[in-house]
Amino acid sequence: MELDKMDENDWKYHGEGNKSLVVSHVQLSRVLRLLKYPAEDSENPPQTVEQAFRQIQNIVDFSSNVMSSLLGDNFIHSGEVVKLPLEFVRQLSIKVQHQRPAWRCDKVMDIYSGCALCLPNLTSPILHQPTHTPPLCIEIKPKCGFLPSSKHVSRDIKTKVCRFCMHQHYKVANGKWKRRSLYCPLDLFSGNRQRMHFTIRHLIEEPQNNFKIFKGGQCIYSSKEGIDDSMDLSSLLHHLRPYFLYGNNRINCHMSSKAIFNDFIQVLVNALLSGGGGDGGVVTDRRGEGRSFCEASHFSKERIRHGSQGLPSDSVLFRTLQTQMLDTLDIEGLHPLYRRVEQHLQEFPKERTRLQIDGPYNEAFLEKLQKCPNEDDGSVEYAAAKVHQYRVSMTAKDCSIMVALVPSGEEEEDDEGQTHLRDFISSRTPAFSYSVSILDLDPKPFESIPRQLRLDQKIVSYYLKSGGSLPRVSPSPLPGIFSAAEREDCMLLFHPV
Repeated sequence: MELDKMDENDWKYHGEGNKSLVVSHVQLSRVLRLLKYPAEDSENPPQTVEQAFRQIQNIVDFSSNVMSSLLGDNFIHSGEVVKLPLEFVRQLSIKVQHQRPAWRCDKVMDIYSGCALCLPNLTSPILHQPTHTPPLCIEIKPKCGFLPSSKHVSRDIKTKVCRFCMHQHYKVANGKWKRRSLYCPLDLFSGNRQRMHFTIRHLIEEPQNNFKIFKGGQCIYSSKEGIDDSMDLSSLLHHLRPYFLYGNNRINCHMSSKAIFNDFIQVLVNALLSGGGGDGGVVTDRRGEGRSFCEASHFSKERIRHGSQGLPSDSVLFRTLQTQMLDTLDIEGLHPLYRRVEQHLQEFPKERTRLQIDGPYNEAFLEKLQKCPNEDDGSVEYAAAKVHQYRVSMTAKDCSIMVALVPSGEEEEDDEGQTHLRDFISSRTPAFSYSVSILDLDPKPFESIPRQLRLDQKIVSYYLKSGGSLPRVSPSPLPGIFSAAEREDCMLLFHPV
């Protein structure tokens, strides 16, 4: 990109979160992520150009120096900070405004600093030469995949029901969503294919903001907060059908909806369990059964007919879960340590820099959280290191996993081994080239910890007050789309790219 020749017409609205808005280039596989401000600050930006630049640079440094080391640099795309022409940013803001969801418009795009984060567009990857079939990209926000076992946990329910399942009751009661999602993160992180297949099915049925599907860079399946619209599974089926027609010795036009969705889920499970380099061994579940099963899950333990709990040690799910589990104290045990640091900073404000509360996110920061002792010695250094661990774990609990799938056409020529592999697969099920990436790796603010404690208390209290309603039997799947029992005969293999 030539920054001095930027044209807003080359960019389109891509999406946005709570803190930033994303636009994508219409031809290049690039996105720009721009900061957002509360609408009341639109005439008076809350930070200087230098502060905006430092905020975005902190995101890059945290991703490349901290999260990359913990999650694996093969999964991470940190991007770079760019300084854009202000007139381009202003025109871009005007262009995308009408495409933004109304409920997001309480914040406005930063048009004053010109600072943005430039990243590859992972929804439209270039894995091979362009083919007739555009790539699929699935975005999953998996959330926390384990139950706490900290002695500081005051409510026993937290050791039995996962945070996500409890939070669903609270979100529906507050009108954020019309229906509860029956997805459970512990099933996804289990490494057991039956449980993973089962819970991904529920992600498709009720995606909320935890599941999206893109085709050729365009979002074709997602959900919107507070809107009571039934997800159009027939439309999704129409998009997916061309990807799963060849192979399998099936008559194309008669391939059932159930078979297409099952094949799609199986492809996704295989990608999530695939290795990203390293030793590739399968790590059995060392958390113990109590921490790997959520009592609110609709998956019955009795249904597991084979397969052990465990994830390949170089898979994206294993690395994400290990990073999440840096939260060893739970928010209830962490908050007193936060208060220790906060009180120390009130007395010695210049210590904020030495303790790296706001960065820099460099090797020294990573070393502090990796070498934190197990026992509390009463020091502010120990407390700060545990706070750093918690903040990193929160980032891993809130990240997004992107799985890009490109159909491996039989007409492509490759090395002999891969051609043989592709020919073998084509007689059974479609083969895909794939890439797996992790997004949304921003550092969580130090000051957000008290809010996290209040939210945790509200979620648990509401869940207990509402009776919890633990499931006794599995709900009926959507008619004609999913089968009650997961298919066992669908084996899809991958070759890494």
